[in-house]
Amino acid sequence: MTELFGDFLYIAVHIALAILSLTFLITVIKVIHGPTLPDRILALDMLVAVAIGFIAVVGIKTGYTLYLDIAIALGLVGFLATVAFARFIMARGHIEEAEEGRPRLVSSENSMLAKSPKKAAIRPPEDRGPNGEKPAGVAVGNRESE
Repeated sequence: MTELFGDFLYIAVHIALAILSLTFLITVIKVIHGPTLPDRILALDMLVAVAIGFIAVVGIKTGYTLYLDIAIALGLVGFLATVAFARFIMARGHIEEAEEGRPRLVSSENSMLAKSPKKAAIRPPEDRGPNGEKPAGVAVGNRESE
């Protein structure tokens, strides 16, 4: 019974390593040839997940439980890197639809929102009284436009 389990585990580990290797190769190709920056960031996140899979399979193969701790730490670092990349994209610009139907990252100076001054700045609604007039002593809006 133990010999049958050992053979099954040996085969399953090698099949898992082969599938993870193929996934790693496809993901590296996506990182290199990804059409947009968010695609590349998603592929890098996938590389972290594949690395966690490799570590888990090696941990099962060797029997060391320390590999589980390493996989958890790598998962946390990968999550933080994904959040940092997402913040980078948000600070740099936003994604708009291009002419050919594919999304593209647009900087804030060239975006459609920046070209429209009413949509670029989000202002709170004006504080009006019951008669539709401004209450005394309340300045609404910025001083350049008044």
